[in-house]
Amino acid sequence: MKNKKHFIRLLKRSLYIAWSLFLLLILAIIVERNYTYAEYIAKQNAITSTNKDIAYRSWVASHGGVYVPVDKKTPPNRYLKNIKNRDFTAIGKKFTLMNPAYSLSQIMKDYSSLYGVKTKITSTRLLNPANRPDEWETFALNKIERTAKHYSQLSDINGEKYLRLMSPLVTTKSCLECHAFQGYKIGDIRGGVSVTIPMRPLYQNALHNSLLIGLLFFMIWLVGILSITFFIKKIYKYLNEKETLYEEYIYGLVNVVEKRDTYTAGHSNRVAHYAELIAKKMGFSTDECHLLYRAGMLHDIGKVAIPDSVFLKPSKLTNQEYSLIQEHVSISYDMLKNISIFDEIKEIVRDHHEHFDGSGYPRGLLGENTPILAQILTLADSFDAMTTDRIYKGRKSVKEALLEIAQLSGKQFNPTVVQAALIALKDVVLEFKHKQNPSTLLEKERFSYFYKDPLTHLYNEAYLRSDLEILLETPVICWVSLKNFHQYNKKYSWNQGDKLLQDFAYLLLENTQENNHIYRLYGDNFLLLLQNEQEAEEISTIINTFLTEHKLEYSYKIAKSNQLDKDNLGNLEDALQKLF
Repeated sequence: MKNKKHFIRLLKRSLYIAWSLFLLLILAIIVERNYTYAEYIAKQNAITSTNKDIAYRSWVASHGGVYVPVDKKTPPNRYLKNIKNRDFTAIGKKFTLMNPAYSLSQIMKDYSSLYGVKTKITSTRLLNPANRPDEWETFALNKIERTAKHYSQLSDINGEKYLRLMSPLVTTKSCLECHAFQGYKIGDIRGGVSVTIPMRPLYQNALHNSLLIGLLFFMIWLVGILSITFFIKKIYKYLNEKETLYEEYIYGLVNVVEKRDTYTAGHSNRVAHYAELIAKKMGFSTDECHLLYRAGMLHDIGKVAIPDSVFLKPSKLTNQEYSLIQEHVSISYDMLKNISIFDEIKEIVRDHHEHFDGSGYPRGLLGENTPILAQILTLADSFDAMTTDRIYKGRKSVKEALLEIAQLSGKQFNPTVVQAALIALKDVVLEFKHKQNPSTLLEKERFSYFYKDPLTHLYNEAYLRSDLEILLETPVICWVSLKNFHQYNKKYSWNQGDKLLQDFAYLLLENTQENNHIYRLYGDNFLLLLQNEQEAEEISTIINTFLTEHKLEYSYKIAKSNQLDKDNLGNLEDALQKLF
């Protein structure tokens, strides 16, 4: 469970991060392209502007200049004094010659005031000092003189970002009319047209577009997050369903194991509960406590493979039988290890019979080499064994069990676990009283190996000794003893004698109530525990008819349970002889 939750959280976080980074990367690229495109537009606008300016200048030059009225915007160009007929008067007005450079300069001033695009003609060899280049323009002029190509650069001017571009002015024949005295020849780079375009409007437009795209991407991101969340929920649901299916299957096997023996009924659940109480007291997380609970529920799953002759034995086990029982932890581990959802508990289950002093099994682990959750399960399992009835031993009280656990601290149990258990388990209420004796017909048949006579299938002495209280609780006790039955065997054969005993047992079973108990004791004797004297008289008649027909002598005695010597029930045979 813990690994599953961790995996789901890690997967969700990874997908969230991957999706977010992916969109951020694309958004960053788009935003960067928006701003790059703004700079591209600025450069194209600058090139277009200079191309138009140069085209206009060429047209003016090819048409011999333009004469315009003299006013404040177009005063005579003092740098054209050397040109004849620069000025003339007609129709009462004074006109002046606008040569290409001068007309272009005036247009640039108007364009700059209207659109904020600063344009001017400049050169390293000035005709007009007003067109003196600044530092950047000087650098750009040197560049274009070497390359004869446009040169552009983003620059800061008074804290604002501008795209600056310098286009070369190539000397033509018409240029020499005004600039020949400066030493230029046709084809020389005579200077350049400098264009400065403010980036703020373009950047604002890029920002506006980026915000719209960002909003769109946020919506896409949100849809992606919701889709991932839905996807994760589906995975989590699938894993939960898979885990539930496996757990139902395994818990079903646990139920099968517990139904094999009345003693083990509820054992796994109690052990799981006790282990969880101890773990909580020790400060383990909710996930770890749940993990331990699951391990507790499955800790004895391997007992499904243990033979009934050993698993259900209602008495102390021999050394060989005990070694077979020990196999259940390895079997449990083998059953769980190939199922991924049990990866976290398989070792806890395997090691829950290890002892702190190394005397446990199956690996003989010492001290902290045993996983701490397995050490908790070891104590919880032992506590339940101590506080549950077995045929060969009575159960201890909670106080007595905890006292024994305290005495085993540092030996069988981890001292730290013991300290927590003494507190966590002290208020446990034992609301159950389990008996190993079978009560239902199914349980009785399952225990027939131990409790029934193999010939007649009547209960044997072992079953009677396992629950002597039934003698005291049954009102009427009848004793049937066959006389000299060995003579019958001699005369008719042992096989015929066995058949007669089987027929007699069947007769008794068929003619007594279902809740009565009938035992075959000490060879040829039968004990009937009946509900009343009338039933005893009726069965007496049936017995007499059957045994007389087979020419057998017998004795039939009736007694009441209150006549039993209660203090002498430990010696069962002697107590029955005194009664009859």
